[in-house]
Amino acid sequence: MLRLKARDGRAIDRRDFVRAAGASFLAALMPRPAAALANADAVFTSAYRAPDGSFGVATLTEAGEIVHAWRLPMRGHDVVAHHASGRCAAFARRPGTQGLAFDSAGGMKPQIFSAPAGRHFYGHGAFSADGRLLYATENDFDGVRGVVGIYDATDGYTRIGELPSHGLGPHEAMMMPDGRTLAIANGGIETHPDYGRAMLNLGAMKPSIAFVDCETGDLLARHDLPIEMSRLSTRHVDVGSDGRLWFGCQYQGEAGDVVPLIGHAGIGEPLAWLELPHEAGAALMNYVGAISVNRHSGLVAVTSPKGNAAVEFHPGAPGDARILRIKAVSGLAADGGGFAYSSMKGDFNGRARPQLWDNHIRRV
Repeated sequence: MLRLKARDGRAIDRRDFVRAAGASFLAALMPRPAAALANADAVFTSAYRAPDGSFGVATLTEAGEIVHAWRLPMRGHDVVAHHASGRCAAFARRPGTQGLAFDSAGGMKPQIFSAPAGRHFYGHGAFSADGRLLYATENDFDGVRGVVGIYDATDGYTRIGELPSHGLGPHEAMMMPDGRTLAIANGGIETHPDYGRAMLNLGAMKPSIAFVDCETGDLLARHDLPIEMSRLSTRHVDVGSDGRLWFGCQYQGEAGDVVPLIGHAGIGEPLAWLELPHEAGAALMNYVGAISVNRHSGLVAVTSPKGNAAVEFHPGAPGDARILRIKAVSGLAADGGGFAYSSMKGDFNGRARPQLWDNHIRRV
């Protein structure tokens, strides 16, 4: 292994060397972003609401220092990133119809793209393995079915087709490690933009987790929640280093009910629920705002803005779950061996900012 040395013979840490060289180069080109990046271990992206009421999306360090920021024509929800290419896309929250594509390094002029007539976004999406295609969860509201819109990231994010989500109300979708399978949390809730954010079928919800071939649209596997759990809307997903899909739910039943909120599933693997200690489960108040798996440490974390709490646990020892009390916490992403958190009240990883961060953050 190559080891670098200073003139006085001291060994130079490779990470420090790369950081110093990179920061020096960037400082000559983009002084303000470089200043924020010089001491950063990680960069994240998130949509936000500005103090003047406008909306935007930003990339920022784990210390909450903003590197780049762009205005959004709508309130954003989630942002997805393709790490190799730097491509990112922010989606409007339901029932918005616009998205913004940008480059995490700030080198590309942002592009607005839109869902077609008869469709709206659910706020989430995923890039193909090569970064050429963007998949967006959408509502065919007159057809009362969920779809996944396909957008060409190499051609101005032109919409070139769609896939069935094989369920109703698809919320978050994630590309699985094979690069061909989309995992989709179908929340099971019927909505229509004529009725705003009203839920139209609470008595007949059909939530599910579906695995779909993104090249053919074929259903590879679907896990339907049993009838007695039909009010448990599947919303957010993440995948661990072992390829297992974790999901978090939002309960649409009575506030006093005690229900499981977190589970895992796979193709050829039955849906299974995780049992948290009573205090940790109660802290979530029947609502998971986001879920993330740290693929280095194996830890899983969920947030609840309703409960003002985040819960971290290891799947092998859920009884040792840790509760973090953070007001209006929702966004989270793996960071080191743990997690970075953001709040809808402006906190980003422990730093108060004037921006109010939307529900999700992503590491880019």
